[in-house]
Amino acid sequence: MADISRYPGLRHLRGAPTVHIRHVDKGKLIHEGTGLSFWFRPRTAVLSEVPVDDRELPMLFHARTHDYQDVTVQLTITYRCTDPETATARIDFSIDPHTGTWRQDPLSQIANTLTESTQQHALKILGTLNLDTAIRTGVERVKQAVTENLTAAHIGLEIIDIRVVAIRPDADMEKALQTTVREKVQQEADKATYERRAMAVERERSISENELQNQIELAKREELLVVQRGANALKKAEDHARASRVADEAKADGIRKLAEAEAAGEKARLDAYREIPQETLYALAAKELAGNLPEIGSLTLTPDLIQPLLQRLAR
Repeated sequence: MADISRYPGLRHLRGAPTVHIRHVDKGKLIHEGTGLSFWFRPRTAVLSEVPVDDRELPMLFHARTHDYQDVTVQLTITYRCTDPETATARIDFSIDPHTGTWRQDPLSQIANTLTESTQQHALKILGTLNLDTAIRTGVERVKQAVTENLTAAHIGLEIIDIRVVAIRPDADMEKALQTTVREKVQQEADKATYERRAMAVERERSISENELQNQIELAKREELLVVQRGANALKKAEDHARASRVADEAKADGIRKLAEAEAAGEKARLDAYREIPQETLYALAAKELAGNLPEIGSLTLTPDLIQPLLQRLAR
């Protein structure tokens, strides 16, 4: 709102940097621009005040999808007046020269125009979508449709930005959808849990199989070790038996050779004795006997003992 100071017969207007002022007096344009400050006569002056800063227009309206489901669309439009001359020609932005307030409500007229045009484009695109698609992709599609088709140049405005906040079904349908999605998510969670358990069981089975395979391999190796040890022990026993047999054979051969040598010696001695006279043999036997008899301290010879000997010697 412009700041107007009152003086007798005159008024002074002081504008703002974000407000475009048009001053027309008797059909002639006297002042136009932003941030103006000037004197004017209230009886002949026609003043218009057009805001040129960015304005936001929030909207909330209902729409119906292709499958006859009601949804609520929430969006915000940011616009700015870029052509104040056209805006003042199409919309009443005139202000009271005494108070500086708008005579009408131009912002409400702009809001109605933009809202109706935006709803038209949004309803058109949502009418081609079913509820599920509208909820999942409706925000981007509505934003694209409104951005491509909404224009306000005919009233001197420029659309700066369009933000579609949300597209929601009614409370009962949203609850039903949430229940369905919640159950689906729960099913996915249960599936993931079952898969995780199955994977854990499979891993445990694999570990058990690996342990069993390791035990089998270890048992096989132990069996091979026992067999090898038995073979080694058998070979050792055979080697020992063979060595013992060789030693016994060598010992027996030695004994046999010694016996043969003794027998040969005895035979040779007997052969030598065979050629010696019998009396000599008796003498040698007596000598041998005398050498082996114990010590005799005294010997008593009787005629009964000597007589046979003398008779033999005489013969």
